[in-house]
Amino acid sequence: MARDSMQYHVVVVGGGPAGLAAAIRLKQLAGENAAELGVCVIEKGSEIGAHILSGAVMDPRALDELFPDWKELGAPLKTPASEDRFLFLTESGSFKVPDFLLPECFRNHGNYVISLGNL
Repeated sequence: MARDSMQYHVVVVGGGPAGLAAAIRLKQLAGENAAELGVCVIEKGSEIGAHILSGAVMDPRALDELFPDWKELGAPLKTPASEDRFLFLTESGSFKVPDFLLPECFRNHGNYVISLGNL
């Protein structure tokens, strides 16, 4: 029995955020250099995002770099993060850490609440 085969220059294993970003950037670089580059993304799920069920807060800097016009393209980032709450949980309750004590990486101003499966 003969097998079908397809030839690619690059095969990216995993269609998560990192794999997709790598594939997109490779194609962009190839286009900028007028190079022919076949890129294939292999994903174990039935479709891209099938295994990503949770929500997240996303810093849009990566989208700004990959797709400067992502807003015009209709990327599904519709809900800006409106506040930050960092809580320490105890057996009997919780207490909030004051915002001024939070490191910069825990502050979500300018970020979006998203579903990674829809991105």
